[in-house]
Formats: sequence, C-alpha cells, structure tokens
Amino acid sequence: MHLPQFIEHLSVEKKYSDYTLIAYKTDLLQFFEFCNEKLEINDVDNVVYNHVRSWIITLVEEKQSNRSINRKISSLKSYYKFLLKIGEIKKSPLATHKALKTSKRIQIPFSEIEIEAVLDELKAKNDFKGVRNLLIVELFYATGMRRGELVNLKIEDIDTIQKQIKVTGKRNKQRIIPLIETVLDTLNRYMVLRKNIVENEEAKPFLFITEKGIKIYETLVYRVINGYFSRASIKVKRSPHILRHSFATHLLNQGANLNAVKELLGHSSLAATEVYTFQDIAKLNSIHKEAHPRNNKK
Repeated sequence: MHLPQFIEHLSVEKKYSDYTLIAYKTDLLQFFEFCNEKLEINDVDNVVYNHVRSWIITLVEEKQSNRSINRKISSLKSYYKFLLKIGEIKKSPLATHKALKTSKRIQIPFSEIEIEAVLDELKAKNDFKGVRNLLIVELFYATGMRRGELVNLKIEDIDTIQKQIKVTGKRNKQRIIPLIETVLDTLNRYMVLRKNIVENEEAKPFLFITEKGIKIYETLVYRVINGYFSRASIKVKRSPHILRHSFATHLLNQGANLNAVKELLGHSSLAATEVYTFQDIAKLNSIHKEAHPRNNKK
C-alpha cells in the first residue's frame, strides 16, 4: 500500500487542502477495507476493474448517491494514476471506467431581499460576536469567496488603502478582490472589538477568531450562515456556498462580464462559472416572454 506517499503527493505537489486530503484518505481506506473483508485481497495494488465494480455495486446497494459514488471512484482513480506514475503498476484498473450519470443540482441563490434582511438584523448588533458575524456575511456576499478561503484569511491579506483583499484559493492560487465601503466600515468596527479578545498564539495572524480567541473553523461559519438565513429564507439549502452562488448570480443578473466573475470566484475554467448564468428563473421567464416571437404575436 502506498497511501502515505499518495497523500503526501496530493499535499506537497497538488497543494490540496487538509479537508480534501481527509476526503481522499477516507474514500481510499473504505475501498481498502472492502477489498480486505469482502474480496480477501490484501494488496490493493493488484486490484482489477471487476473488484472496483463489486465495490460500486455494494455502494449502490447501500443507496449511496451516484454523485457520492463518483467522488469515491475519482479518489481511487487518482490513487492508481499515482501508482502508474511512480511505476508500481503498468495499467490502471480504472483506465476505461465511466462515471455514473448524475442529475444536475440546481442551486437556488438567496434573493437580494433575503440577504438584506439578514444584514439588517446583524447591523443592529454591536458586540464582538455580532459584528464578526456581520463581517462574515458581508465578505461572503461582497467577494464570493469559499468557506475555506474565509476561514484562512489573514490580517495581512487586507489592504485598506487599496481597498482590496488577497484570497488564497485551491492549490494556493491567489487572487485580488476589491472591497466595497460597507465591508471596510464593518471591518474597522470588527478590528477595534477584536483587540479586546485574548488571542491564542496560533490564531494571531488570522482575521477571524472566536470569542475564546482561537481561529474560527468551518463548521462554526456554516452554523452562522445557516442560523441567520433560516430566519430570513425558506430555501432548503442555506450554506456559505449559497452565498457564494448568490454573489455570482446577482453580479451576472446586473450585467457583469462572465470572465470577470470567473476571476473573482477563482474558477480555473469558464465552464465552472457558466452554471450561474440565468439561474434567476423569474428573470429567465421574463426574458423569454419578452423576446420570443411567438409571445409577441397577438
């Protein structure tokens, strides 16, 4: 088994985040356990596609979604690609594998009214926790950054003079995003209150900390967003990703250039950004009604 070397490869060469590394390791250990217990195979380097197919069937029988299964197989595919690269195998057992079909998930963004309702509620708070949470919501909506990117923001990443923020995304790729005045105002309020918190040494460089002075963490950020938006929205999904989605959708609805939104989001390809185009169903229906020639006929 070459799992430790593979994880190190993903960390050092691919520069994957800790959360991604955990996901890869979990998927692979599940497959290794399946091979050992169900197929009595101890050396997973000698696996053939039929063994993988047996695992897929088992996952389907466990009623795991095709999307979840595809992610697990993607982890496995990357592992065998690594073994091929270092010369441990001559052919990947997944060389001809085709991903299971999945339905496209429609991400419904928050409306501008819902976002304003949350911001209005938070603006009334003057304590450290309230102002910090306001800054979290404002940064998500004003920059479209990912949850992991926000958690790892450092104080030095913010340039109040140039009114911009440096965001470190996937594979340590950095991008610069402009900051609007309202965010800067909240940031100044937060930094004043932050000085009264006794910080853990490891947390000092980071922008966001808890009331106990430790670095903020992803589950807490999720609870903040989910908690406030559950009172303002009846949408099923109320997560930081939906705020990122709202940022992109609202920009595009207002006529922003697709390539510009791509750069702001930190997407590597335009295809990833195109999913946000015309997500506003009401606007799409309106455009269709006004533009289609059949609708213009009396």
